[in-house]
Amino acid sequence: MRASDQAYARLREEILHWQLLPGTQLSEIELAERLGVSRTPLRAALARLALEGLVDTSRGRTGVVSDVSAASITDLFELREALETQAARLAARRCDPVVFDGLATRFAAAPELLHSAGADAYYALVAEFDAALDAALGNAVYRGALDGVRLHLARARRIATANPERLVRSAEEHRLICTAIRDGDAALAASATTVHLKASLTTILDTLAGPDSATQKGTA
Repeated sequence: MRASDQAYARLREEILHWQLLPGTQLSEIELAERLGVSRTPLRAALARLALEGLVDTSRGRTGVVSDVSAASITDLFELREALETQAARLAARRCDPVVFDGLATRFAAAPELLHSAGADAYYALVAEFDAALDAALGNAVYRGALDGVRLHLARARRIATANPERLVRSAEEHRLICTAIRDGDAALAASATTVHLKASLTTILDTLAGPDSATQKGTA
């Protein structure tokens, strides 16, 4: 693997997992030393991250980890709702029902999974759902658009990871989506997806607003 690819993969992982927090200044000298690369491949890595929206280079010569704000997350979910509701409709018409039947069963058992293996194991199951949705769509262009949204969603999700009750509700919402897709009910699949996305957005925004706001709205 090229040095620029290694630096890109490492920094991307650190940003997505909040090891590099929003607003962190990305000093080329410090990063090059820490990652064991020269500044040329590091700059290439930072340029890739900037294209993906994970690094903000508009504030001067030194890039910073891009913000995760209520406004940016709301924008993300506007696009996500448009893409994922239509994807659910199409999947209901094109999918292998056996695949989504199996996923529905596993989402039904997600509370036990969360208890025994934690949030990362649950998000791995969600990733399997995403892959099954992509396979059902059979549309590489659509998948590319979804992948762009999922990249930033993976980062936003970390805000809600500490809310186990929300993850249990999310699992039930995913189960309903899988059941509707399995049954070929495009309208219900889209509706269930909309309900899930609105609940997810509410949880994230309430968490950003602080514990008092989340408690008042009953989403903490």
